[in-house]
Amino acid sequence: MFKAFFNAINDVTSPEFRSVLWKSIGLTALLFVGILVGIETVLSFVTLVPWPWLQTTIALGTGLGLLAAFFFLVGPVIAMFAGLFLDSIAAKVEARHYPRDVKGKSLPIIPAFFFGLKFAGVALLLNIIALPLVFFFGFGVILLLFVNAYLISREYFEMAATRFMSPAAASVLRIKNGRMLFVAGLVPAGLSLVPIVNLIVPLFATSYFVHLFKKVSLSSV
Repeated sequence: MFKAFFNAINDVTSPEFRSVLWKSIGLTALLFVGILVGIETVLSFVTLVPWPWLQTTIALGTGLGLLAAFFFLVGPVIAMFAGLFLDSIAAKVEARHYPRDVKGKSLPIIPAFFFGLKFAGVALLLNIIALPLVFFFGFGVILLLFVNAYLISREYFEMAATRFMSPAAASVLRIKNGRMLFVAGLVPAGLSLVPIVNLIVPLFATSYFVHLFKKVSLSSV
């Protein structure tokens, strides 16, 4: 697990990974700019409201809403766009660290995108559900950590594994090693709770679980 962690850190700092990160951030920025332009267009009609206090309330509420949306959505949205590139990243990790092994089978771009979309959607939903617990009960952060550890370990391990086996076989292998993978998932889950750092989580987790898959598959032989 420690070797996989340090290998993944080394991979994340490579030019190939930085290129994917900037592409994902760029696509996310374009999406948020488009949303902002759309909202600004809608708010232009607020000037038709005859009550100044209502104009101010709407503008303030919209601004705070956009800020909150950016804070909670930027990570999942980047994960969604990163899904377009994760398969190619996995291939680069395999070629870089395991050149003598059998090459994995690349996923088509549409399933790869929907992998990112599914993960982003589920992660966002569960994080929104857990959010009130952060403010009102105090143990929400621990719950978020555990939920994200499970999600990340499940999705990213199976993504790495399905390059070499059927989805059903990948699921069986994950369940067989579920405890170890969950503990391993606590690392990227912890990173996902840190603003700015969470931007690299999709790339880090891809490399991390490729290395863990290689370790698990060898021990299963």
